Amino acid sequence: MSPTGEMPIGGRLVFGSGPSFHATDAATGAKLDTAFGTATLEDLKKACALAQAAFRPYRETGLEERARFLESIAAKVDALGEELTVRAMAETGLPRARLEGERGRTVFQLRLFASVVRDGRFLDLRVDSELPDRKPARRPDLRERQIALGPVAVFCASNFPLAFSVAGGDTASALAAGCPVVVKAHHAHPGTSELVGKAVQAAVREAGLHEGTFSMLFGSGVEIGAALVAAPEIQAVGFTGSRSGGLALSEIARKRPVPIPVYAEMSSINPVLLLPGALTARAASIARDFVASLTLGAGQFCTNPGLVLAIRSPATDQFLVEANAALANVPAHPMLTPGILRAYDKGVSRLKSHAKVSQVAQGKASEASHGQAALFATDAPAFETHPELAEEVFGAASLVVQCRDIGEMQALVEKLEGQLTIAVHMAESDHAMARSLLPILEEKAGRILVNGFGTGVEVSHAMVHGGPFPSTSDGRSTSVGSLAIRRFLRPVCYQDLPDAILPDSLKQANPLRLPRLVDGKPQAD
Repeated sequence: MSPTGEMPIGGRLVFGSGPSFHATDAATGAKLDTAFGTATLEDLKKACALAQAAFRPYRETGLEERARFLESIAAKVDALGEELTVRAMAETGLPRARLEGERGRTVFQLRLFASVVRDGRFLDLRVDSELPDRKPARRPDLRERQIALGPVAVFCASNFPLAFSVAGGDTASALAAGCPVVVKAHHAHPGTSELVGKAVQAAVREAGLHEGTFSMLFGSGVEIGAALVAAPEIQAVGFTGSRSGGLALSEIARKRPVPIPVYAEMSSINPVLLLPGALTARAASIARDFVASLTLGAGQFCTNPGLVLAIRSPATDQFLVEANAALANVPAHPMLTPGILRAYDKGVSRLKSHAKVSQVAQGKASEASHGQAALFATDAPAFETHPELAEEVFGAASLVVQCRDIGEMQALVEKLEGQLTIAVHMAESDHAMARSLLPILEEKAGRILVNGFGTGVEVSHAMVHGGPFPSTSDGRSTSVGSLAIRRFLRPVCYQDLPDAILPDSLKQANPLRLPRLVDGKPQAD
């Protein structure tokens, strides 16, 4: 099944009548063959109207039916196999192994949410039994469940064409919650998006669901994205991208007659703290692992280690020497889009020309327009007085800040913006120092990790891929892991409803045998 340039809108395939465009081969810059039609505002209105029509029947689908639907999407995406991999390689410049692994992750998270739906705990069912004789007033019968918010708009990421895209984590968690989804595909990998979008459309059809449960739109400018967030049918937004893009969508959502939540993952430099004992014991291995993390996927990860804090010492000097040696052997790699490459080159040039920054290392150059890795260094006073040094450079560039002592390091951490991750490299001798830092780190990041790097996000129940602003627009949420479903739910309390008309999940006999909290105590069934 080769791309045709069409968009799945409900049950139909539509070649948009807006301006057409072509994908670009990320490695060569050549135009790929298929033309894609962009959505018009009429296409968008149709998709949103279908999603609204699908909402009420879809949110009350049985849990088993919904779980099987998610598993069907997973199977169909997995079955795309080689064709999907080859197309994604061309459109993104990412290597085969990375994309095959990402397809596996995409399939896994769909199946994870199927298991979450079957389990039923996401409904957070609660029953407070009537107390008719309570004085001075009767306690009514109170029953609570979580229900789906409504149709969700999902904006696909440039750097994860599968796992944060058409059938990625935002779509999977929204569908799991009972929300129809309208996807805004990323213009950099439209063929990849179309193949996956058609797989989701086929799963909707086979499951016998309303056609509006899923739609996908192409739009290379800002008009379609802005109109999608403003559409009255849309009740929540999932976004992965730049800070400027996330803030723009949040502002549109805020100004609607009825504002809606925007869950935007935006900007993070993911600091790495190198404590003295760890550096003394293993400076060389930390440096090698750091360079591997920094340059993974040409540095185009939202958890890329863009900042290193260390205390000035001979061990820190050794770390820099080893990092220099490791980085010098890293070839330049194609970046996802020409725009991302331009922004990366601009960020690197800004650091190179900064009076308080020195260049420590550089990767191999390339005759092609590829991203060349770079490592820079400065000191704590300069980093503190020049806030532009803390700005994200999306790509394989990082800044090492040398501090006089732990007090100076702690003061810098206090002033950092919110982050997705903060990594701490420590030995046993560093435990007291790490313990003093931990309360600050908890306020600054969604995930704190030890002796590792943030690249590599486990899809699991305990994972948090989110953090305080500006890493995300809502630091209470995560876009990875089973807790991501909570973004697209809201609680409803039913007071004194007759049992006959209560939702089955809240009926007195618990016919669905779902876990509930009854009078404050867990009830298995």
